[in-house]
Amino acid sequence: MSMSDYLAMLMFAGACFALMGGYGVAFTLGGVSLIFAAIGVMTGTFEPSFLIALPGRIYPLITREILMAVPLFVFMGVMLEKSRIAEDLLESMADLFGSVRGGLGVSVVLVGALLAASTGIVGATVVTMGLLSLPTMLKRGYAPSLASGAIAASGTLGQIIPPSIVLVILGDQLSNAYQEAQRAHGLETTGVISVGDLFAAALLPGLILVGLYAVYIIIVATLKPEMAPTSTRDKNVHIRIFLKRVLKSMLPPILLIIAVLGSILSGYATPTRGAALGALGAILLAAYKLSDGNVAIRRLSLLAVIGFLLLIALDLTGIDIRFNQDVWKLSEKVAVSLALALSGLAVLGTFGAIIWLTKNGQLAEVSRSTMQITSMVFVILIGATMFSLIFRGFGGDELVGRLLASAPGGSVGALILVMVVMFVLGFFLDFIEITFVIVPLVAPPLLAMGMDPVWLGILMALNLQTSFLTPPFGFALFYLRGVAPPEVTTTALYKGVLPFIGIQIFVIILVAFVPEIATSLPKMMR
Repeated sequence: MSMSDYLAMLMFAGACFALMGGYGVAFTLGGVSLIFAAIGVMTGTFEPSFLIALPGRIYPLITREILMAVPLFVFMGVMLEKSRIAEDLLESMADLFGSVRGGLGVSVVLVGALLAASTGIVGATVVTMGLLSLPTMLKRGYAPSLASGAIAASGTLGQIIPPSIVLVILGDQLSNAYQEAQRAHGLETTGVISVGDLFAAALLPGLILVGLYAVYIIIVATLKPEMAPTSTRDKNVHIRIFLKRVLKSMLPPILLIIAVLGSILSGYATPTRGAALGALGAILLAAYKLSDGNVAIRRLSLLAVIGFLLLIALDLTGIDIRFNQDVWKLSEKVAVSLALALSGLAVLGTFGAIIWLTKNGQLAEVSRSTMQITSMVFVILIGATMFSLIFRGFGGDELVGRLLASAPGGSVGALILVMVVMFVLGFFLDFIEITFVIVPLVAPPLLAMGMDPVWLGILMALNLQTSFLTPPFGFALFYLRGVAPPEVTTTALYKGVLPFIGIQIFVIILVAFVPEIATSLPKMMR
């Protein structure tokens, strides 16, 4: 190997050690990159002209439309998390499945899945579930290991169940990698990997994970009843009141999930526009829930929802409602007039909801959290772009390609090697770090071997999900440890997540051997 190859490997190792040391991700990636670029210039192994190309690589990234979905999905998730939706969901689910063995644990899994689909933010889900459900589960006799494991694992479902931020970021990175693989084969570069494809591909694996989590809890509750005692619903509550409460807490988030995912998967809206729809729906839902009995706000929120739904229905009729028409038909005049009226209704209701959330301080808090999370993602993206560019300047991409090509077993051996490396790095690094640093390096060689990019993306997403649970630095463990009562020890927490990590690994292997689990739905949607 040449001097540049050794410097590329040292640069990668240096970045990993610095990240494990707890230094800021973006500044670690950028700082290590510049240090090794200086070393490369002094030793004659790095061409300084690579640095000139950095602004030209960053600007297209931060102006890419698909990445606009990130702050919108973050806003949607934070708004729903602050509106106490999890509390209502958990209480209703616990009552609904109270008579089933392990019913409370199954309720936690199902609520985690619903929150994953509606918020997509692991930290918010784990903390909320930990604060609300962990004390209840312990009070009802659940073993600390099973209770903490179920909550932590359910919270990570936001990584794989769409709409997921990691799928948006991963789709963007894989699109770039696929274009590189096409150029390497002399083919025309076309961005064929859409976030909508990844959303569709992730549905079945995500639902399989939910089902296996629930089955595991039921099996444990059956074989070891002392770990998950059965609870019962309050008999004094009339069945009609009970069902009304369940529907009231479950129906709004489910409808929002259907609206967001349905618009994206059906092709009616791009992921960015679907995310905007979700953010708008979250505003209206939060205003309705936090109205504190204010009838005017509730009515305005409902009117806005009705206005938007009727506007979508009017658009689906196919009637042309554009203003720049030379000849107007009667049906078009009526449709445009109706569209204007419905738009006014929707804007009025949305304006009222925003004023109410602003008055309560909710909007400022959510906007601040959204800005912090989004800034973190984009600053890391800039640092990762710098790292990738300088790593390529040393010929690191060619080195990675040679290492994967020489792996025993051909493409299968290369895939196993990459998945094992990503899994091990997940013990120490965050999913964003792995996505921005590792994926751009290993994806082009794998895709050049003829692998399906959507299938590869889902395998990587499932693998990244385990990074939230694997000790010692699994972020879900940190989140839950921070809100868990003293009786839940760190040992019990680690012990509790191990079976769920095993389930995740099983699903990765299942998708690897049966690619149709991930690829069938996107093909049907096309």
